[in-house]
Amino acid sequence: MTSGVVVDVRAQRVREIASELRGLRGALIPILHAVQEEFGYVGQPDVAVVAEVLNLSVAEVHGVVTFYKDFRRTAAGRTTVAICQAEACRAVGAVGLGEHAKQVVGCGFGETSYDGRITLDEVFCFGNCALGPAVQVGGRLHGRVTPGRLDALLGEAR
Repeated sequence: MTSGVVVDVRAQRVREIASELRGLRGALIPILHAVQEEFGYVGQPDVAVVAEVLNLSVAEVHGVVTFYKDFRRTAAGRTTVAICQAEACRAVGAVGLGEHAKQVVGCGFGETSYDGRITLDEVFCFGNCALGPAVQVGGRLHGRVTPGRLDALLGEAR
């Protein structure tokens, strides 16, 4: 299957999703979430398809995708590691933990490691403030994470 055919199949599916949900009030964000749920991210070609279905400009849809941190514009790694950077976690070491994670993983927040294994994200509150710094690895929340514990969690993720 050539890449052009893959793109066409994806564009058709994005069109189906957008068409199914366009009747919702404020449909753009639910459509973008549905596209991301299915494909893992909202690519630039997806933006153009959604814009066409909703009769919006590509710039309007692109603006929403780039404004909200919940939307990925590229595929995530096999494991996502999110480190809380809200005030309560920052007060107990989250800044240093984030810097440690960047060095160990080899990428910054919002990026994926060169080998595609780990995507490193920052979030602003898991609601686990009493157990900060809080880290989510592969959807599982961990509290009171130290650099050593993070290394162990990252080792498991690899």
